[in-house]
Amino acid sequence: MPEKRTHSSNDVNLRAADLVAAMTLDEKIRLVHTRLGFPAMGKNKPEGAVGSAAFAPGIARLGIPDLQETDASLGIANPENVRPGDHATALPSTQLLAATFNPELARLYGEITGKEAHDKGFNVLLGGGLNLTREPRNGRNFEYYSEDPLLSGRMAGQAIAGTQAQGVVSTMKHFALNAQENGRVQANGLIAEKNARESELLAFEIALEEGQPGAVMPGYNLYNGEYASENAYLLNELLKGEWKFPGWVMSDWGATHSTVRAALAGLDQQSGEEIDAEVFFGDALRDAVTAELVPHSRLDDMVVRILRSLIQVGVMDVREADPVDYEAHARDALSIATEGLVLLKNDGAVLPLTSRFNRIAVIGKNADKGVLSGGGSSQVIPQGSIREASPQQNDFIRTTVWHPSSPLKHLCEKAPHVEFTYADGEDLNEAVRISEQADLVLIFGWQWMAESLDAPDLNLPGDQNALINAVTEVSPSTVVILQTGGPVAMPWLDKVSVVLAAWYPGISGGEAIADILLGISAPSGRLPVSFPAEISHLPRPQHTDPELSNALPFAEMRQDICIDYDIEGADVGYKWFERTGQKPLFPFGFGLSWTQFSHSGIEIAEQRAENVSVRVCVTNSGNQSGTDVPQIYVESHDGRFRRRLAAWHKVTLEPGETATLTFDVNARFLAEFEPDTRLWKINAGQYSIVCAQHAGAPGIRTSLTIRQSSLAAIPELQLK
Repeated sequence: MPEKRTHSSNDVNLRAADLVAAMTLDEKIRLVHTRLGFPAMGKNKPEGAVGSAAFAPGIARLGIPDLQETDASLGIANPENVRPGDHATALPSTQLLAATFNPELARLYGEITGKEAHDKGFNVLLGGGLNLTREPRNGRNFEYYSEDPLLSGRMAGQAIAGTQAQGVVSTMKHFALNAQENGRVQANGLIAEKNARESELLAFEIALEEGQPGAVMPGYNLYNGEYASENAYLLNELLKGEWKFPGWVMSDWGATHSTVRAALAGLDQQSGEEIDAEVFFGDALRDAVTAELVPHSRLDDMVVRILRSLIQVGVMDVREADPVDYEAHARDALSIATEGLVLLKNDGAVLPLTSRFNRIAVIGKNADKGVLSGGGSSQVIPQGSIREASPQQNDFIRTTVWHPSSPLKHLCEKAPHVEFTYADGEDLNEAVRISEQADLVLIFGWQWMAESLDAPDLNLPGDQNALINAVTEVSPSTVVILQTGGPVAMPWLDKVSVVLAAWYPGISGGEAIADILLGISAPSGRLPVSFPAEISHLPRPQHTDPELSNALPFAEMRQDICIDYDIEGADVGYKWFERTGQKPLFPFGFGLSWTQFSHSGIEIAEQRAENVSVRVCVTNSGNQSGTDVPQIYVESHDGRFRRRLAAWHKVTLEPGETATLTFDVNARFLAEFEPDTRLWKINAGQYSIVCAQHAGAPGIRTSLTIRQSSLAAIPELQLK
């Protein structure tokens, strides 16, 4: 794929400043608010809009193009079919992408969305979502990455970099602490600065370093009592101040609440103005600038930031669009999906399926037609998709979409010697009947998740648990494939032979599932989130009542909901389970292969001022080729912080083969944030460096001694 042109920072800044100096007040105002890019709220599509989430007219006399912004967390969206017949590659969920533990695939993921965006006429892509999974019932977790700041930051950063290499600006969102959909417009996340800096904000900091996004989008939520879109601490003090972010801050759609307050707090652009109570950054901002309530220099800064990103990424450089090679992108989507499927259980080595299974029953909703996708603004609807009424509905979302990649079809094509029978599972008696006649049963479970809705609990919806239990009573071997937006409960776990986490696997998902089941591909995914054993084990077992909360920005506002995130603080996910002594159903980083691996010989290879290098030997101790993901965790001996993921590698080995791997542990994972000095401190003392198969494994370890405390600004990641 073609790379964007590069520009030096000085050249970019000078060019942006020159453009702003040549602009009139009205031209500046034109760029700092956007309309919906499709017919809505009683208005037609704006003239010149390609048809997407938002549009702002450019300034032709200065060579500034129209801003054409598209939703694209999982591929290029086409809201309300505003571009008739225009389809895009439906990529796997970014949660599945995180499960690959493969930053190179994250880069590829971003390149695909960036290229399709550019070739469809868009220049701003609303991706880069990376809020940590604090609440496993969150309806939007499938659009994010993981519960760990390093994994989320690295993978999101690489996806952002891949998009921008195609000459398209990518956002980073939702800044910050947008951890649930129930009541998202009234959720007031309360958290101490130290806890935030060592968890969610650290993920954003890493993604900012790796991806250098052109824009940042705050969420709908409040952060310590102030809306994220007008939170001066988040936007001015931290993002633009300490982190020196040079791009622009755009609001979420319907998340602008004021003119003067928002502009002075660091918001640079109002998005989707029709959804807000008024056009805060239109005439109201012009009047505020004229009255000197907002300095003219602040308006100039807003515009410079927008132009700077457009120039830096290459939007201002004309490049002809090439036809999209959808077949190639579907093959890439297959590679991503295959690496992101996680084998959680394989008793008796039932997988891969072999010739000993001649009659296989396939049970599950739409397994003969396609694979499930998550709902909301990220929804991509490729040709041949199946649309149905969603199990939960509101004014924002009403349908579910199944991508046209049938697992059953691919199984039949790739295993012609097997007699497959199918039932959708709605009739329990029929499901039991075909199971009794089969050598093995494949059950496709599903959990639909969507923006604006949280799951009521972690159970598979409907009667799926009862279906699985009934089938296990008559089937000698039962395989459960889970299409979900996150962790789910498995009350039937002890009764089934195999569990495969397939997440939302995208346009080639059915083929990826078939390839893993049949052994055409080997599983190598690892869990990006812990699967809780019980809801009672969560930091907040009682979730916000959806009847008392509102997730829709255009609906009636209600009283703020205060959510105490200091309960777990920086101990998100696997760190919380370690702290409370609760054993998850499956821990972060867990995943099986066809073979087994052993780790040995851990040692400190090099200790420098800012970083530590760790050397580990990894051996394929089984009899098949396979891929391991050894994970390096850091622990403080005095209990100041919990086990932290600090590095990982993904390595494929033949049977009996050994590889010696070197892991670079950046100083930030040994450090703690000091609110009083606003610096990071590495305390003198003893630390353990642990190499483990997953966050819950004891692993092998070596000791690290820090002889002198140091207090300094945290070093940036230097990862290759």
